[in-house]
Amino acid sequence: MDTGCVSTSTEPRPPVTFVPLSDAVLPAVDMSIPPWPGEDRTTGGVRMHVRITEGPSDAPTAVYVHGLGGSATNWTDLAAQLSTRVPGVAVDLPGFGRTEPPDGFDYSIPAHADAVARFIRGLDVGPVHLFGNSMGGAISMNVAADHPELVRTLTLVSPAVPDLRPLVSRMSDPRLALAYLPLIGAPVRRRLAAVPVEQRVLQLLELVFADATRVPQSRKDEAAGEFAERARMVWANPALARSTIGLFRSWLVPKSKSMWTLAPRITAPTLVVWGSDDKLVTVRKAPRTARLIPRGRLLVLPRTGHVAQMERPGTVARAVLGMWEQVAAGDW
Repeated sequence: MDTGCVSTSTEPRPPVTFVPLSDAVLPAVDMSIPPWPGEDRTTGGVRMHVRITEGPSDAPTAVYVHGLGGSATNWTDLAAQLSTRVPGVAVDLPGFGRTEPPDGFDYSIPAHADAVARFIRGLDVGPVHLFGNSMGGAISMNVAADHPELVRTLTLVSPAVPDLRPLVSRMSDPRLALAYLPLIGAPVRRRLAAVPVEQRVLQLLELVFADATRVPQSRKDEAAGEFAERARMVWANPALARSTIGLFRSWLVPKSKSMWTLAPRITAPTLVVWGSDDKLVTVRKAPRTARLIPRGRLLVLPRTGHVAQMERPGTVARAVLGMWEQVAAGDW
């Protein structure tokens, strides 16, 4: 199912460097495997629910950070691909997955980044291979820029850099734009909650995948289960709404505080991965993102949406290993 390839397109002034894919032997891609075992873990004074992938005990740890509305299970398949090389810790951010947010958490991008940084520091495993998708990519950019000692390499999958196109066209249901407005929000949320879970799952998959028919039924069932589980969590919807607002606010700050000012401060070797058919954050942002990061390189995958680590885990894994191999050789 994983048949992505590298785009050969280029950008002028200066050109973007593209990453070579590793020839390493990897496990066969099996998108039907269940999520990795989960547990609540408190490190650095931060409690998160995490999914643990076993790997070589002497290898650096990979830490995976999901996007808006996602969870640690978004990394199941990529973590499987890399499990022969590194152990992995996929986190549920505060208010997402199974991580109950602490009292007073403000859900801004800096607040999420601070939680991730403190959690990584508390792991006491040295600098990590940090992965972030979508909002998790924006969070990971903050961590890498502000805490370079924590990050060995950085992999950004469609990071949520500022993209000010109309938002309604980028929602799984256009009514979501009204769901958190005063007065009219409550009845809209009730109507959204009445939509059958299976329909909501399909709407979401069609938004984040280039081809939702590629998603195995087992993954659809898992997504439906997560929808049902989060419906029972009183903090889930407020966390999603406030994190959404926090992300949009990070796009609207003055230029001097823009997310674009973070990229030049990232010193870690960085792989930027984007799907050519990303409906949420346009692939047109990819060259600028990779170019602004001093050690950034780019992988653009055709026929791929917003979650390349889920849609083409084998290709993403080969790109990651290509980065690690070049870093080890001193060629990055």
